Amino acid sequence: MQQKPVVAIAMSGGVDSSVAAALLVKQGYSVIGMMLKLWSEQGEDQSNRCCTPDSIALARRVASIISIPFYVLDARQIFYDHVIQPFIDGYAQNTTPNPCVVCNRSIRWKFLLDHALSAGAEFLATGHYARVIHPSQHAYQLLLGVDPSKDQSYVLYVLTQNQLKHALLPLGEFTKQEVRQMAHQYNLPVADLPDSQDLCFLGADGDYRNFLARYAPQTQNPGPILDLQGKVLGTHQGLAFFTIGQRKGINISSPVPMYVLAKDSIQNALIVGTREESFQDHLIAHHTNWIDGNPPSTDFNASVKIRYNAHRIAGKVSIIDDSTFSVKFEKPVTDIAPGQSAVLYNGDICLGGGVISAD
Repeated sequence: MQQKPVVAIAMSGGVDSSVAAALLVKQGYSVIGMMLKLWSEQGEDQSNRCCTPDSIALARRVASIISIPFYVLDARQIFYDHVIQPFIDGYAQNTTPNPCVVCNRSIRWKFLLDHALSAGAEFLATGHYARVIHPSQHAYQLLLGVDPSKDQSYVLYVLTQNQLKHALLPLGEFTKQEVRQMAHQYNLPVADLPDSQDLCFLGADGDYRNFLARYAPQTQNPGPILDLQGKVLGTHQGLAFFTIGQRKGINISSPVPMYVLAKDSIQNALIVGTREESFQDHLIAHHTNWIDGNPPSTDFNASVKIRYNAHRIAGKVSIIDDSTFSVKFEKPVTDIAPGQSAVLYNGDICLGGGVISAD
């Protein structure tokens, strides 16, 4: 019988990556556990939930239970350079960046994949809820996970054909409930750990505003809050501390609920309006990645996610150039935030996506 190839599994000390590792072992792969030591604030080793000492100890314990080697790779500097600094810069430039997308592009599927291949692995596996298939005579395809409430294809749209060729996503065919059941069946100590909801590097309070105040004090720059007619409604303490679509915490007096509509960098003004005024019918995205490697030659209809937890929305996609596209939505939508990603789907197939532009 032909021996299965070597697979490196990205471990975090959580239930998903632990079960993914156990599944690979059960399926007969030769598995290597790899964990990334990511940047955290000085003196706050417990602040990055992806790689606290407790998480590393748990991952090491899981590796011992399923009898695989386990290594910790120092990725602190590259994580800061490629994820943290762009996160800070993005907010300073009044966009709403998505560091999880950047992490998957530059850290997991570049830095970690390179280390996995150098260690003799043929594949890199992760605990993401998504699927990779390779239809005969066709390019590799990225598909939604079968559990719609946990699907993570949105943060993987940046993967290329070469990366997908080396990708294994063992959890894509399972629901979260099934994964937790398997964790109990394998007697893994992580079975009942809660899911992490916040960005891993934000510290105990999980508040990006406090993080920015510490690492980008220039973002604390007060200015006016204006309605669409230019009327001054109040004062904000920094544009970076607000996101498009935000309703709570604006601290203005209004007879109707007001939402953040835009950030005017020139006037340093926060633009707010009613729910009805927040609807838009189009977006432009740049820095596009087409998963099959080539932009479509004609306009096409697709469903679009404009945020990680958003529902998909129907729209018509027009190709502007190789790295830019626009979407005209069938119905106006809210909460289109520059810096977030617009990810395109044809049914279950993720076609790719790009970063939403302020233009």
